[in-house]
Amino acid sequence: MEEIYLVCAPGLERLLAAEARDAGLGVRGEEPGGVTVEGTLADVARANIVLRTASRVLVRVAQFRATAFHELERSSRAIPWDRWTGPTSVRVRATCRKSKLYHSDAVAERVLAAIERRTGASAAPKVARAVDATDGESDEGVGTQLVVVRLVHDRCTISVDSSGALLHRRGYRQAVGKAPVRETIAAGMLLAAEWTGRTPLVDPLCGSGTIPIEGALLARRITPGAARAQSGDFSFARWPELREDDLSRELARARERELPRAPAPILGSDRDEGVIEAARANAERAGVHDDIAFSARALSAIEPPRGVGLLATNPPYGVRASKGGEVRNLFAQLGKVAAALLPGWRIGVLSPDRALDAQLRIPLQPALELSNGGIRVRYLLGAIPGGDQ
Repeated sequence: MEEIYLVCAPGLERLLAAEARDAGLGVRGEEPGGVTVEGTLADVARANIVLRTASRVLVRVAQFRATAFHELERSSRAIPWDRWTGPTSVRVRATCRKSKLYHSDAVAERVLAAIERRTGASAAPKVARAVDATDGESDEGVGTQLVVVRLVHDRCTISVDSSGALLHRRGYRQAVGKAPVRETIAAGMLLAAEWTGRTPLVDPLCGSGTIPIEGALLARRITPGAARAQSGDFSFARWPELREDDLSRELARARERELPRAPAPILGSDRDEGVIEAARANAERAGVHDDIAFSARALSAIEPPRGVGLLATNPPYGVRASKGGEVRNLFAQLGKVAAALLPGWRIGVLSPDRALDAQLRIPLQPALELSNGGIRVRYLLGAIPGGDQ
């Protein structure tokens, strides 16, 4: 059994743990920025294919104490690197905090040298760039095998990355607007609202369509990593010990759960015709174009479907909005339109500021706290007054 670490954006840990349990993975606990799981290489494949809120899937290959370079080198050489590297070139990313070994580039060099000495594998780059290994933000060097080294209080943890490109890169979002919400966060917004796809979903400020598209994927039970698995676009697909039938079995299991269409209406609108065209193109690439009704229209002109559902949106703020007054007016208008047209619905809104929350005039509770586009935001959930409440 392997110790598997599921990396996520800080704030999504609870949702990721629930996802992992639903996927049949052996969750051991949550940590800041991720979830620890115990499982097999087949479970590594499953995690990459099915999890919607994970950024990376790492396999922890060693943990030891290191206060000097000779200790680091000796323990690193003892790792059976041929299990993970194969013919692939290797890069090492190191992070050092509150440890006697504090120079991350020097730590990365020593681990890289240990890998070369053990396997004879080519390694690039020769000097690793110091990047925080917990955030999973960098895709630099995709196509090589990433090794992540973390030294905290002289305790060294070495992991190998099984994902390659970050998992939020589903492959469909080639056209984007300003500061779009990341796919993993959009999925988290829907999961936090306990939206399953059986009731309508509306995003009246949809930009390039990430929230409606993630909603359609969720509603149809299309796993986010299926297309990448089909093309072999994961680091774990090159690992010598992975059995091809394990990957095929996990992929088939994911495919057999898919539904032919979304059970309930999904609507996305925006006043910008250009971003709506981008949203349609993105939905086409995601294979859910027919499940979403996109339209270019003002917020006040939305036409919600029958029934009661969820309004989930990421309103413009930061680089998506030019003036603070405009943002306040937009939040106020969103609250008015929701109260007038969607009484009894649930609402989920990303907001960077409590003063903006008040403009909505809807009772809301924070469900998530995270970072979106470098801005600290809260995801607020509530019920829109009216209807049969």
